[in-house]
Amino acid sequence: MNDKTKHLNPQVPDTKAVAIESKGTFAQPTMTAKGSGFEAEKILDIAFASGVKVRRDKELTDILSAFDVESPIPLEALGAVSIILDYVYKANQSKAYQANKQGKSDSVDKLVK
Repeated sequence: MNDKTKHLNPQVPDTKAVAIESKGTFAQPTMTAKGSGFEAEKILDIAFASGVKVRRDKELTDILSAFDVESPIPLEALGAVSIILDYVYKANQSKAYQANKQGKSDSVDKLVK
């Protein structure tokens, strides 16, 4: 949806979302999903339901939205993505620590899928 068609259906949310995945500490992250409007809302619903950490960053979302799904994250965005992934990894470690501290034996899902 663009600004010219937004007035035709005001019920469509003005939301953008991208999902990224890193398959290891030194692996270049890739974009696994992107969407706007209802597609973005669905991406966010899946992330929240799966316990995936979500971060709001309009500028980064705008940069990443320009690229294709399953493409590596472009070098221009890697700095910002690395900061976000560092935050997510730390949150994931904290979650695992809390689960172990509470004696839960089930494995902790990674926050970045």
